[in-house]
Amino acid sequence: MTAGLVQIGLYMLVLLLLVKPLGAYMARVYSGQNTGLDRALGPVERRLYRLAGVNPQAEMDWPTYAVALLLFNGLGFLALYLLLRLQNWLPLNPARMGAINPDTALNIAISFATNTNWQNYGGETTLSYLVQMAGLTTQNFVSAATGMAVLAALIRGLARHSAQTIGNFWVDLTRSILYILLPLSLLLALLLVSQGVVQTFGPYPTVPLLQPAPDAGGAPITEQVLAAGPAASQIAIKQLGTNGGGFFNVNSAHPFENPTPVSNFLEMLAILLIPAALCYTFGRMVGDTRQGWALLIAMNLFFIPLLAVTVSAEYGGNPLFSALNIDQTAGNMEGKEVRFGVANSALWATATTAASNGSVNAMHDSFTPAGGLAALFLMQLGEVIYGGVGSGLYGLLIFAVIAVFVAGLMVGRTPEYLGKKIEAFEMKMAAIAILTPPAVVLLGTAIALMTGAGLSGIHNGGPHGFSEVLYAYTSQGNNNGSAFAGYGANTPLVNITGGLAMLFARYWVALPALAIAGALARKKKVPASSGTLPTHGPLFIGWLAAVVLVVGALSFLPALALGPIVEQLLLRQGITF
Repeated sequence: MTAGLVQIGLYMLVLLLLVKPLGAYMARVYSGQNTGLDRALGPVERRLYRLAGVNPQAEMDWPTYAVALLLFNGLGFLALYLLLRLQNWLPLNPARMGAINPDTALNIAISFATNTNWQNYGGETTLSYLVQMAGLTTQNFVSAATGMAVLAALIRGLARHSAQTIGNFWVDLTRSILYILLPLSLLLALLLVSQGVVQTFGPYPTVPLLQPAPDAGGAPITEQVLAAGPAASQIAIKQLGTNGGGFFNVNSAHPFENPTPVSNFLEMLAILLIPAALCYTFGRMVGDTRQGWALLIAMNLFFIPLLAVTVSAEYGGNPLFSALNIDQTAGNMEGKEVRFGVANSALWATATTAASNGSVNAMHDSFTPAGGLAALFLMQLGEVIYGGVGSGLYGLLIFAVIAVFVAGLMVGRTPEYLGKKIEAFEMKMAAIAILTPPAVVLLGTAIALMTGAGLSGIHNGGPHGFSEVLYAYTSQGNNNGSAFAGYGANTPLVNITGGLAMLFARYWVALPALAIAGALARKKKVPASSGTLPTHGPLFIGWLAAVVLVVGALSFLPALALGPIVEQLLLRQGITF
């Protein structure tokens, strides 16, 4: 256990050391300043604008920005849906994969266009190389860049005053990809290839087995076909863009996606790297880095305790296994890779559910109920504890708006955040943003549990079966993408209701964030006074964390009590279903 804790400590140290340099770099990207890559990438950027007919100097008000975002994302969704439906007619399909059925294709296309990357299929047995690259990997870049663009617009709304515009969506999208996501992905992909992650266009190789195994009829099997493909390039952006969709079915538990402890460390670091650094970017762009550090501290007030819960629960083992005389010296190793162990599996599970990433290196369905509870609760807090690239921080900024509003009501003052008065319109938009994810999660779960089609996918009885359904809709309704994979979710009901949950959770948060950005940009800045609540100190950090906790707890505590909480209590009494 000590070695595991040292690894976790090293991870947090490296992550925090990278926050300032990367955050400062991204602030220069969004402010149009010299990044050091302008000589190489500037001509490419300008050529892209000319090809697209975009005037990079023309800024947009928030409705125009929102329309551009929706049109671009809608076209991306349509392109991916067509690729999935026409897969059997397209090239780069050495395994001769067939076309994807309509409801599954709909769910996949929505999933990747919204940066959710929920997967109810096996990648190596379902999708061709072309669809993996031109469809999924492309959406990994543009969906991540969309979230970063919305954040950049919201930051400008807070930083500007008496302004009618919040930036140019096409410029923010292009610069996010060209100057941030592409260079980091190229570097990470090369590092992953050096560790043995596969990257090939060749057909699936057939290899001899070291020890023949009998088939169902007793005949010996002496060969095995190994799935391969251009995986490293997709894995790099799946982690950096908090996408999470795996090239292979078991995601980063697969040795071709994540073969060594070094690759595991790099992939985990990539999950939280950009969301953490964007806090510093925020502070730089609003002219007060203390504001960014305050938000990062607020995030860690949740992340570190919930990480401790997961680590403690998994090292504590499963009492039912102890009764069977199963050695649990290393902790609860069910569903975990030996090469990673409990600590790295628990850290990954916490990071991926905190960051709206959704990739896994262990099976969350096999965690103890307390370990699964931590993952569920991190998502149910709204994916604002790090959260997705861009989307996590703009979600937390919406909570900050609510926090200062409530604090203002308590002391009888008009609330202000960074010198901007928070009024009725901003609160209406914030209310839509924070209420939409809980609503779609709970409504989707209720529909699944009240219909035969939804119940048909449950293969475990009692509270754990309920937890699997709740996890599925929590993951889709918060744009995460991980799963308690024991639930059979590839059905028309779940594909359609889950797809709607992903759409609402993405755009009914992003669009209110843009509306808030536009409203705040038009306002004048109010000088700070003795009655102004400082939003960079311990008092506000604690208050913001309390607001996030209250919203999450009030929304989901009854559902959690029916699932992982009661399951943990029953487990300690030796009762299972």
